[in-house]
Amino acid sequence: MAKITPPLTDTKIRNAKAQAKEYNLSDGQGLQCRVKPSGLKVWLFNYKRPTTGKRTNISLGRYPSTSLAMARKKRLEYQTMLASQIDPAEQLKEQTKAPTTLLDVANDWFEVKKHSVSHDYAHDIWRSLEMHVLPRLGSKPIQEMSPQKLIETLAPLAERGSLETVKRVCQRLNEIMTYAVNTGQLDYNNIAGIKHAFKNPRPNSMLTLEPQELGQFMVDLMNANIRRVTRILIQWQLHTMVRPSEASSARWDEIDWDTKQWIIPPERMKTRKEHIVPLTTQTLRLLEEAKSLNSGSDFIFPADRKHAEPTNSQTANMAIKRMGYQGKLVAHGLRALASTTLNEQGFHPDIVESALAHVDKNSVRRAYNRAKYLDRRHEMMVWWSEHISKSFQRATSMF
Repeated sequence: MAKITPPLTDTKIRNAKAQAKEYNLSDGQGLQCRVKPSGLKVWLFNYKRPTTGKRTNISLGRYPSTSLAMARKKRLEYQTMLASQIDPAEQLKEQTKAPTTLLDVANDWFEVKKHSVSHDYAHDIWRSLEMHVLPRLGSKPIQEMSPQKLIETLAPLAERGSLETVKRVCQRLNEIMTYAVNTGQLDYNNIAGIKHAFKNPRPNSMLTLEPQELGQFMVDLMNANIRRVTRILIQWQLHTMVRPSEASSARWDEIDWDTKQWIIPPERMKTRKEHIVPLTTQTLRLLEEAKSLNSGSDFIFPADRKHAEPTNSQTANMAIKRMGYQGKLVAHGLRALASTTLNEQGFHPDIVESALAHVDKNSVRRAYNRAKYLDRRHEMMVWWSEHISKSFQRATSMF
């Protein structure tokens, strides 16, 4: 028996709270209200396109500006079109009365973009637009976007010194405008050069330590006044050589205790490729310690107050700053420290790159190396974990 979706009510929509991830409230027959992490609520109509048979979404506007009754009326209108084999999306393209806004195009672009990046990175992309661009320009027609308007919008951010954020937002805006050109909504991208209106960010995102500083860092980490689970998280990232977001969102069901491997699924990797991390005696010990602190969460490093969610990807960074390493080291720099040390020790560069989950541009060699390198990566990871332990012991013995 087909499942019947109970219809929505204004009360249910109004009371729907924002969550860490966007989610849908369904009214049935393709009508959905998508609740964004920012609290924004957007109506979507999901349907199967008559020509291709593929499913797609059409934005019907924001709630409450577009009421439940209005959204249902629009759904009925689109269903009538579909009954006559008319694609609502194609019909909308032909209607030029209502201009397409920056928010409309950004939503459509993001629906494509988010499938080519990890979930955490997708969240970061949309969050940056919601914070710095859409509040002021989201309702403006895409045809009216000008370099001057965007530069004025981003100027306060640049004045605060957040030049790296400005750079990333400019890149994302350019992708949105290019998408508008490719979908026939603009003749050309007229904001291609807006990044040149701002200073280049200082290259400080990969602050790292010299190999000889590892021991002192471990001493400072073990003596730091931080949460125990955060200390384990930083050690876990150091030993496994993964990215901060991959470490912070680690799940218990990704751990294969029999093979002693951490298998990170494609959707959580920046490269969108499954990544296998051989586990050493030290990393297995960290897992046991983390499990003793766990209160039933699916995540190895749950958030402090919301145990059903992972800790923030910036948790390690903030702790490292509190340890007195601001301007000296960032969490991502632990990967650079590992890479430098392992290359200096004579490990094959391809094995180091594989452990860092850097994608080989040669697809044939990439497929071959994945199978070839796992045993050799395990040997390297064992050496690296032992090196971390010995560096800590040597630094401790100096006191």
